[in-house]
Amino acid sequence: MNWKGVFPAVTTKFHADGSLDMDLFFKNLDFQLECGVHGIILGGTLGESSVLSQEEKITLTGETVKYINGRVPVILNIAEGATKDALFWAKKAEELGASGLMILPPMRYAADAREVVTYFKTVANSTKLPMMIYNNPVDYKTLVTIDMFAELAECENIQAIKESTRDISNVTRMINRFGDRFQLLCGVDTLALEELLMGAVGWVAGLVCAFPKETVAIYNLVQEGKIEEAREIYRWFLPLLELDIHPKLVQYIKLAEQHCGIGSEHVRAPRLTLIGEERARIEKIILDGLKSRPLLS
Repeated sequence: MNWKGVFPAVTTKFHADGSLDMDLFFKNLDFQLECGVHGIILGGTLGESSVLSQEEKITLTGETVKYINGRVPVILNIAEGATKDALFWAKKAEELGASGLMILPPMRYAADAREVVTYFKTVANSTKLPMMIYNNPVDYKTLVTIDMFAELAECENIQAIKESTRDISNVTRMINRFGDRFQLLCGVDTLALEELLMGAVGWVAGLVCAFPKETVAIYNLVQEGKIEEAREIYRWFLPLLELDIHPKLVQYIKLAEQHCGIGSEHVRAPRLTLIGEERARIEKIILDGLKSRPLLS
């Protein structure tokens, strides 16, 4: 498994009646691939996984694997409250042909360090699939510490970390402790350039759903050592990237996808589409970004 590069955490597309819109979903996937993304992540917060049925998740995963047809890895996110449910999805991901897993600590229960490590190890030992630990204590209230990662290093298929602690120095801290044992991917759009410069090898991205060309360009420029060029695009991008760090990131990013012609703003309840002053404010950010969009070759 190659964890290097840009991995969009893709949104799930719906019709106005709430049913899955696979045609629009594939249209977005086509554009992501055309722009050079390195993998696809399903079932995250942006994918509205919590409001998808088990059957819909299976359909979405199976159809995506078939459609991608090995062009890039397809990663399934696991965000479950019970270990047995996490084990179900690890097995199902293998059956459906996914390339790997991204996994959060147990949901809806503030597990302690021993419980979190046991949870991750139990899932890792149940599957041959490579895994990425999603470390996001800001949104999900559980910090996976460096000492916990030392225990998790025993599992060879725990290979990568989605670094979302909001502490850029944690990238250096992890590299100092583990070298290249874990592949580090930035999971916060507004810190991506900074983490890439400090040694992260990838970017699990949100605004890439609407702006894949610019996201991939920043990543590629960093790899080429063209930091000033990357910085120029990143400075343009930042007001849009800040849409990723709000509780309504799903609505905001879906509205951006709609304005870019590769998505729609349809969400599932309890989420509602934006209205009033909030909608006008977010649309202005999106439209201002589109008006000043850099010309990329």
